[in-house]
Amino acid sequence: MKRSLLIAAASLLGFLSSGGLAAGADSGRMLAAPTPMFTEWQARFGAAPPDFDALRTCAGLPPLLEFYDGRPVQTADQWQQRRAELRRLLCEYFLGSPPQAIPQRKQAKVLAENREGASISRLVELVFDTTPEVSITIEVLAPEGRGPFPVVFTQTNHRRWGLLALARGYLVCVYPGADIDDQSDKFLPVYPECDWARLLRRAWTGSRALDYVLTLPEADGRHVAIMGHSRNGKQSLIAAAMDERFTAVISSSSGVGGAVPYRFGSERAFDESVEFMTRNRTTGSWFSQRLRWFTGRENKLPTDNHALVGLIAPRHCLISTAYNDGCDQTFSAEQSYLAAREAYRFAGHPEALRIAWRPGGHETCAEVIEGYLDWCDFAFGRSPSGPPEVLIHQFDWEAWSRRSQPAPPAGDADVRQRIAWGLGEEPPRQATPGGTYGSSAAHLAQMLDRGQEDGVVGRVAVNFGDYVAGDLYYPKGAKAPLPVVIWLHPYSYNLGYNGAYMVGPRIQQFLPRNGVAVLTFDQVGFGSRLLEGARFYQRYPRWSRLGKMVRDVRAAVDLLTLAGQPDADRPPEDRLKNLPPIDAQRICLVGYSLGGTVALHAAALDSRIAGVACFAGFTPMRSDTDAKPTGGLRRFWQWHALQPQLGLFHGRESELPYDFDDLFRLVAPRPCLVVAPEHDRDADPADVARCIESVRSAWADRGAAGNLAYRAPDDYSRFQADQQEEFLKWFEATWPTTARD
Repeated sequence: MKRSLLIAAASLLGFLSSGGLAAGADSGRMLAAPTPMFTEWQARFGAAPPDFDALRTCAGLPPLLEFYDGRPVQTADQWQQRRAELRRLLCEYFLGSPPQAIPQRKQAKVLAENREGASISRLVELVFDTTPEVSITIEVLAPEGRGPFPVVFTQTNHRRWGLLALARGYLVCVYPGADIDDQSDKFLPVYPECDWARLLRRAWTGSRALDYVLTLPEADGRHVAIMGHSRNGKQSLIAAAMDERFTAVISSSSGVGGAVPYRFGSERAFDESVEFMTRNRTTGSWFSQRLRWFTGRENKLPTDNHALVGLIAPRHCLISTAYNDGCDQTFSAEQSYLAAREAYRFAGHPEALRIAWRPGGHETCAEVIEGYLDWCDFAFGRSPSGPPEVLIHQFDWEAWSRRSQPAPPAGDADVRQRIAWGLGEEPPRQATPGGTYGSSAAHLAQMLDRGQEDGVVGRVAVNFGDYVAGDLYYPKGAKAPLPVVIWLHPYSYNLGYNGAYMVGPRIQQFLPRNGVAVLTFDQVGFGSRLLEGARFYQRYPRWSRLGKMVRDVRAAVDLLTLAGQPDADRPPEDRLKNLPPIDAQRICLVGYSLGGTVALHAAALDSRIAGVACFAGFTPMRSDTDAKPTGGLRRFWQWHALQPQLGLFHGRESELPYDFDDLFRLVAPRPCLVVAPEHDRDADPADVARCIESVRSAWADRGAAGNLAYRAPDDYSRFQADQQEEFLKWFEATWPTTARD
């Protein structure tokens, strides 16, 4: 068939003004092309590019209790100084510059009043002494009585959240800071010198509403909460971080730019990346376009979104995240929580910060909002206790290391034995051809935004190995046996193999349209298997999650190679039906980021795999120390808890029993594509290049030098339409007989 086209600081409520940025001679280099929005912003405000050489590199979240120059925060006065620095950095790099003076309110006019039962609603027009004159309209809902009542602020589209709060005895202010009612733009002509982004303007507008509400005798100004969902969750965090009169905040599924840091919410997580947030027409106005310079260089940002949470300390803050929220990431939100928790502990109130997990996706319901109001009750002393701390990603490596662990093999041990040690002690297994029983339910596939069948691409839900659910996508009508690609996803904790915020089609839809079947599944700890990862080391303390991932790939190959064998010994309801013809001699792995790491291990240990493609999937381990901008191997043995065994060599990484060169030599002479972008934050490009050069002989000595393809594009780490096309071209050149419509 024809190949489809690809898409190709000052006062608290004056906030802070932005400062200048130092510019180096080569600091104008952008890894993402400037957009019209960026070009217009830069021309209007004369913004100079960052001097990336002068900016510190921090793979993890910059410590909140440490000044940008590295000095520790040790006293309360120093913490106040650090807070001012954090506000300045947030405005300078993320939010833009708000007005330095607060406009005076000329009038508060009640436009309408409605009494219903034991409550009253007032529409109030707030008129400001500005040039030109600006007014905004808010709604105040209050229970009957004199009060004072604790206060909840929310945005227009969350008015029914406000009705629940009203029923719980709260005075509610609904302010115009939502897409359906955004009156913050009225202030743009008043302050043309400000480059404040939309969400900062909305948060600032909420604070202007707060100025009025605090004059009401029925409002308890000591107890004021602000809450919102999604983009409203982002602005709620911003408002509370910048205005200390908000004494509690609930940030619901706020995602990147809210509770999720830019460092962890990126292309390698199939999340809202800096590039996406500054390009997309909807999100491009939310934050400062200055961010676009940091596409692929997120580790150069002087702070990150955890600073919003930290600035709220010691006030109450609840971060709410759903397990499979397409606009949020559980891992990233938890990292932000853990980093901000240090500020809360320093302030002496760790109980005032919590993260709440919800089942499902981006949606909310009445019970979820009631839970948010429970948090307000706790924050305001209306409830005696708050929720316990529940973490699903934090890995206690010290506790793990105190358990009995197998000694590392000798340096001259067989390479497979050395690799096996790195993957942990694998439990017993039996090969199985798989079946249909236990395949993903339709509602789960819909929640995870899995592609369904259409006129061209078919889908068979399968189950294989240790009860792993997966999906086989294939071109409908294929007669000849099809080559199969096993797709291994990156750190996409929320949606697993499907991902979100893609440019162009997903790979499981793209390849079948070009004659290639795709078998894919969520890896342990991701997507539909998120909680399976959370409890993994309680169940398998001597194994590793990476080892389990490799085992699942082996089981997927079992499915593809054994599916055609007689299955009379299995009950009819478990037999695989409607499978397309499969060419078991053409099974190839393709993985991106985490998936690339898994793919190299799996291909090295399973000769049935005909070839492997690794996109931004590795950097040599023996040189990946804490001194590297990658963050070192701690990413694997602690952050993502993939290989705890590696932590035993912390500080002496050069002594590791195996490295990626060993894997490559086992892959040889089979076809292997390595795409290692020069600006991959998870890799040292020079180390990667040296590794590839050191293993070329493994192919050349077997007369297959051309089977190793290495490419180092001048790009950052991503796997979008361009990279899928690159893989397909390599695949077709490697196996020219690929079936095509």
